Amino acid sequence: MNWLDEVKWDAQGLVPVIAQEQGTGDVLMFAWMNREALARTAELGRAVYYSRSRGKLWFKGEESGHVQQVHEIRLDCDNDVVLLKVTQLGHEPGIACHTGRHSCFFSVLKDGAWQPVDPVLKDPESIYK
Repeated sequence: MNWLDEVKWDAQGLVPVIAQEQGTGDVLMFAWMNREALARTAELGRAVYYSRSRGKLWFKGEESGHVQQVHEIRLDCDNDVVLLKVTQLGHEPGIACHTGRHSCFFSVLKDGAWQPVDPVLKDPESIYK
């Protein structure tokens, strides 16, 4: 049996993926993969996602240079969520979010409102030209 067959793909052939920084344990981002993206990630040792908005593979860092080196690929107990243990490359400290922040999870619910608590490390205008 192919290891990809053990993944429970949703009706669109996708599986949710969490990228976690290996060194710090920080949750960097959430994305989706199709079968080809997961296979390419395992083959290349670099995160390849599936962009639902573009309808195609998205090699993390292809525009920004903020590549994710993959150290380990894990599957949850229900076989329907993938966890990538990564090192975020391309900037120090690593930038995983298109907003120029370290993590996509930069807003905290405080007093009934979402408040950004993590700094922008690099202006997104200078990342995506």
